[in-house]
Amino acid sequence: MSDIKIVAVSIVNFLKKQLEGDSLSVDSRESVEVGVQCIETAFELGPEDAAKSVDLLQLVRQSLNTNPQSARAEAERLKNEGNEFMKSDRHKEALEKYTRAIELDYSNPVYFCNRAAVHFKLGEHEAAVADCTAALGLQPDYAKAHSRLGLALTALDRHREARAAYARALQLEPDNETYRQNLALTDEQLAQRGERAQLDLGGLLQNPALLNMATEMLSDPNMQNLISGLMTTGGGVANGVPGTGPGGMNALLEAGQALAQHMQSANPELVEQLRRQVRPPGPNPPQQ
Repeated sequence: MSDIKIVAVSIVNFLKKQLEGDSLSVDSRESVEVGVQCIETAFELGPEDAAKSVDLLQLVRQSLNTNPQSARAEAERLKNEGNEFMKSDRHKEALEKYTRAIELDYSNPVYFCNRAAVHFKLGEHEAAVADCTAALGLQPDYAKAHSRLGLALTALDRHREARAAYARALQLEPDNETYRQNLALTDEQLAQRGERAQLDLGGLLQNPALLNMATEMLSDPNMQNLISGLMTTGGGVANGVPGTGPGGMNALLEAGQALAQHMQSANPELVEQLRRQVRPPGPNPPQQ
């Protein structure tokens, strides 16, 4: 069999594999079928020739992988095509594009996060969780991946885990209103179930707003005097003078009240966020 015939039958086999999938439109399928018939006729190909073909797609991918820069460029092109398919709600076509992009560049978290969005649209929520997890393994501070993980977990009725994902997304992007709304809705769902969201102490300590507030408080002379009085005398605060009030528990209570008042005046929105994490469930939880 000549080299030219091998190329021709390889093209035919590639086109037939495309017809086996569902990524082609009706018009495209008809065009491909006509193309297959024309090539088989022009090169006099028979059934016995099919076994002598080579996998053209695999050859192309291997060629691209020998040049990482070319592979990344091709993966980015496929990702952009997938984005266009998503805009027109052609989810299966988008899924194929993102999957091929991942095959070419497994190190890009965006491809996994985008494919997670497709899986979510298709109702494949476990697959969406897996892709979000893969994206976060590559980039732990990827806010959009945390948010999409929350959506997939919510669809799976795993609201506690979803809340943690939304909370982390909001910590990374405090001004994102969508993340804030999703977190609030999840809190409502947990409250309706009579559940209480677990306090994410690690997440709180990574909250930029909370860290900024702590820095400001430590630079406040009044707070410095209060802390100094507690450390040096163990006494409370009376008439604004550290160390002159009752000691022990009273001193701690006064320090706590001063801290709470400062936080409330400095960032009431953050205080409300903290309240939502520690208040008991119910329609009218007590303000503390």
